[in-house]
Amino acid sequence: MNICFLMYPWDEIDPENDTSLALIHECVKRKHGVALCTPANLTIRNSVTSAFCTVINRMDKVSSNLKTFYKQASIREEMLPLAGFDVIFMRANPPLDPLMLNFLDSVKDDVFIMNSLQGLREANNKLYTAAFGDSHSNIIPVTHVSKNKRYLVQQIKESSADKMILKPLNGFGGSGVILIEKSAMSNIKSLLDFYVTNSDGTSNYVILQEYIEGADQGDIRVLILNGEPIGAMRRIPGSDDHRSNVSAGGSVAKHTLTKEEKALCKQIGPKLVNDGLYFVGIDVIGGKLVEVNVMSPGGITYMNKVYKTKIQCKVIDFVESKVLDKLQAFDRRSRLRSEVENA
Repeated sequence: MNICFLMYPWDEIDPENDTSLALIHECVKRKHGVALCTPANLTIRNSVTSAFCTVINRMDKVSSNLKTFYKQASIREEMLPLAGFDVIFMRANPPLDPLMLNFLDSVKDDVFIMNSLQGLREANNKLYTAAFGDSHSNIIPVTHVSKNKRYLVQQIKESSADKMILKPLNGFGGSGVILIEKSAMSNIKSLLDFYVTNSDGTSNYVILQEYIEGADQGDIRVLILNGEPIGAMRRIPGSDDHRSNVSAGGSVAKHTLTKEEKALCKQIGPKLVNDGLYFVGIDVIGGKLVEVNVMSPGGITYMNKVYKTKIQCKVIDFVESKVLDKLQAFDRRSRLRSEVENA
């Protein structure tokens, strides 16, 4: 099997904690061909979509240690056709590049793409999470998405809570997430000016969300594969930051999913699978869904450390099964066509 990871550059990988590297490492261990490319390195020539790839050379012996593997791996640069791969594994960081998806549209029928292009289009920002809530469910906190500053100020004033969370629509890794308090209303208008209004006169959407009690104790990151949870951890904020993202200085601890959290996963799992979102990271606070990461869900290396497991094995097992299904379906169609042609 040959897999192309569409992600950030090889030299930007964190060799100790990178989920993408854990997945790459598992593929190399299984003797699969592995290449990486960035969204900026896609090209079309003679109607063939290709990529300027960083190819990992085959290794006779693969270290079990991620950091050692990263150090020992030798790479080469080569332009390769994307339709020649069995899998394109999406690991690019948000925000989503729509042009990248336009390139991939040309190969989506030839290659298994994790996650699906349509699913990525629908779920690449936090609006997807906001759409999970309805009048019959209570799985997301009260959420407002707007670029109307007057409306946002009104919602803050009318909220029964003293605190709310404000964040940019396209942020990731905890970037731009701030805690606002009614006691500091005099600063809120200037904050909205900063978040909503750009210097060129354009404006950005922001998310205003009710503060969930217990958020100061951290959140739960759950990795979901094919609609089922395969790992979870508690992310604990640092002493001087309200954000629990590890990239923002948070730490991790073991977590056993509660009955409420399992029910949440069961409720959203079918929609994720239906949308072709097979590998997803969700963030949960107090039983509420606060975020869905569909582009580059992380946490595998941290979960592996606290649980002494190898979650990446389950992910690559799933990818291999999807490729096998695709090959068997192709063989079946070819066989049936031959029967018709030879009749």
